[in-house]
Amino acid sequence: MDAFKKAFQGFDPNNLDLNTAGNWPIGVKVIFYLIVLGLVSWGGVHFYVQDKHDRLEREISRESELRKEFESKSFQVANLSALRKQMEDVEDKFSELLRQLPTAKEVPGLLEDITDIGRAAGLEIKRIALEPEKKEQFYIELPINIEVQGTYHQMGQFVSGVAAIKRIVTLHNYKIVADEAGVLQLKIDAKTYRYDDSE
Repeated sequence: MDAFKKAFQGFDPNNLDLNTAGNWPIGVKVIFYLIVLGLVSWGGVHFYVQDKHDRLEREISRESELRKEFESKSFQVANLSALRKQMEDVEDKFSELLRQLPTAKEVPGLLEDITDIGRAAGLEIKRIALEPEKKEQFYIELPINIEVQGTYHQMGQFVSGVAAIKRIVTLHNYKIVADEAGVLQLKIDAKTYRYDDSE
C-alpha cells in the first residue's frame, strides 16, 4: 500500500498539465502510457485490422461462390461428350422434322396428294384451296380449306389417309352436316408448315 501511495505521491488530478508530464509520479505516467497504448491499439485494430478482416470475410464468402462455379464447370466438362451426343441427336431429330415439312415447291404436290386421298376414299371433292400463309416465329403456317361430300366411313378413311401422309399435316375445325338427300358434307381446315429459315 505504501508503494501505491508513493507511486502517486504529489499528484493533483485538478492540476493535470501535459507540459509537466515528465515530473508526474510514476503511477500516473504508467496509467497515462496504458491509456495512450490502448487508444493506439484500438485505432490500429479499428482502422487497419478491421479493414483486412472485412476483406477476408468477403473473400471467404466469394470462395463458396467460386467453389459452386468450379463444381458446375467441372460437371459440364465431365459431361461434355454426353452433351455433344445429345446435341447431335437433337440436330438429327430437327433434320428429320424438317424433312417432314413441305418446301414451297412441294405444296402443290401436297394438295394433289390430299385430293387423291379424298377420291380414293370415294369422296366428292368440292373444294381444296390453299389460304394465305401465316408467319409465326420459327415457321410459316400454310392453311388449306377442304370441303368434301360422301358417307361417314368415306370421311373416316379420308381423315386417316391425310394423317398418314409423310409430310406434317394437321386437321382443325371440322364441321359435318347432312344435306336434304342425307349426304354428308365435311368442311375441315388442314394446316401444313414450312420452316422459316429467313430468321
